[in-house]
Amino acid sequence: MKFVDSCEVHVTAGAGGNGAIAFRREKYVPFGGPAGGDGGRGGDVVLEGDEGLSTLLDLSYNRTIRAKDGEHGGGKDCYGRGAEDVVCRVPVGTQVFDAATGELLFDVRGHKERVVAAKGGKGGRGNMHFATPYDRAPRRAEPGEAGEDRVLRLELKVLADVGLLGYPNVGKSTFVSACSRARPKVADYPFTTLVPQLGVVRIDDEASFVIADIPGLIEGAADGAGLGHRFLKHVERTRALLHLVTIDPGEGRDPVHDYDVLKKELKRFDPELAKRPTVVAMSKADLPEVREMYEKVRPVFARKKVKLRLVSAATGEGMRELLQELFALVSEARRADTDARAS
Repeated sequence: MKFVDSCEVHVTAGAGGNGAIAFRREKYVPFGGPAGGDGGRGGDVVLEGDEGLSTLLDLSYNRTIRAKDGEHGGGKDCYGRGAEDVVCRVPVGTQVFDAATGELLFDVRGHKERVVAAKGGKGGRGNMHFATPYDRAPRRAEPGEAGEDRVLRLELKVLADVGLLGYPNVGKSTFVSACSRARPKVADYPFTTLVPQLGVVRIDDEASFVIADIPGLIEGAADGAGLGHRFLKHVERTRALLHLVTIDPGEGRDPVHDYDVLKKELKRFDPELAKRPTVVAMSKADLPEVREMYEKVRPVFARKKVKLRLVSAATGEGMRELLQELFALVSEARRADTDARAS
């Protein structure tokens, strides 16, 4: 399925029905009073979070969404029927902006969470509301209100606890496959992963967190190089980061250089990202040349006050300890979020 993480849609809510001008026409009641009913409300355009969706693909093909108008009021005090709402499902993590002003209107962060993207108009009042002692047969009623009409920009930012970063081909997809049930494409060439991949990591029956494999970032990512600028935004909502480094004799990969470059790119994109709790690990520990390089660069990372872990997704070496450390960081961030909401 094609991954679409931004699109514009034109949403138009339904107009309210007009109020009616009508009078009682009954035998033996020659001067019946007003009996015009109210119009029905127009339908809303509603966005609903769906954790089963991972892309805005459907909305990118359906750029215009319109709800129906409410029915007009009738005689004999009959009210017009209200129109049904139009409900559009969007992935959890979708932000909704006013396309004209750039204002953030809604942030859909929960499954089944609903937001009204365009509000339907109210129905107009019928003439039965306008009778007075001086005008017992009013010949006026209200028209229905117009529904909201605007263009929205939708942007998807994946919701994950841990963002997995690293240069292309450092083994991120293999890592996600080894620690979760996610099955991203794995191959021995750069930029194999072209869209964010989510996996649920289970520490035990009651403890888990979500990890997101962010497509390969390279130097200049903050300016859009590689797959950078488009996908760096998906890191913004994570609680912690896991930075994988390794060596690649064919490309002359330098773990220290790669770490420094990507940290700089994070800081350029959003200074707060560079402050996020980060764990750094050297992958592919099952390869002798990687273990040799690990011993050489570990003191360099230590001077940067960074503890370098050694892991192998292929053999499982160091994986459990690393995942438990990540879960501890996530748990601490969750508690901080809970305390902040309570205060």
